[in-house]
Amino acid sequence: MAKRKNDNQPIQDILKEFVQTNNLQTGLDKVDVREAWANLMGNGVNNYTTAIELKHDTLYVQLSSSVLREELSYGTDKIIKMLNESLRKEVVKKLVLR
Repeated sequence: MAKRKNDNQPIQDILKEFVQTNNLQTGLDKVDVREAWANLMGNGVNNYTTAIELKHDTLYVQLSSSVLREELSYGTDKIIKMLNESLRKEVVKKLVLR
């Protein structure tokens, strides 16, 4: 059971504490990475994206187009940088295109 505190706190602090005590940050990072990929890559790439999975600090992206996969492989460092900037923290350290 959670501790009851009588002093008033901002909801942002309460939610951060809840996420930390229940170890929910990794799950939230997985959802945030999927949203960031969709926003940064746009409809053209999203139409060919079949699966996005974050394991530890590696992002696995499955694409249905081999041509697109080859094209994106040239800019993996830039994609990682853009994703981390969008998330405002370093979540992705490696990108694997399948």
